Amino acid sequence: MRKPRDFDAELRALTDKAKALKTKKQGQLGELVIAIGADALSMEQLAGALIEAAGSDAARKEAWRKSGAAFFRGDGARVRKGASRNAGGASAIGASPQPASGEAGTA
Repeated sequence: MRKPRDFDAELRALTDKAKALKTKKQGQLGELVIAIGADALSMEQLAGALIEAAGSDAARKEAWRKSGAAFFRGDGARVRKGASRNAGGASAIGASPQPASGEAGTA
C-alpha cells in the first residue's frame, strides 16, 4: 500500500523556497543599485526614477534594456559614464533594473 502524500509538508517546503527566492531577489536588486552607483541617490530620487521608468514607453524601455545588457556584458564603465551625463537620472537608473528582471526570468 502506498504512503499518503504529506501535502502540508510539501506546501511548507514550497513556501520556504518562495521566501528564499524573494530574499535572494531583494539582495540582487540591492547589489545592482550599488553596482551602478545609484546608491548615491537619495531614497526619494531613486524611487522617483524607478516610478518614471516603470511607466515609460516600450521604446525607451528597450533602449534601457540594451544599456543594461551592455552593463552585464562588462561594458559597465562605459554605461555608467553615459549615465552620469544624464541630467534626468531616470534613464540611468531605469537602464539596469529592467535587465535584472529579464535575467532572472532566464535563469
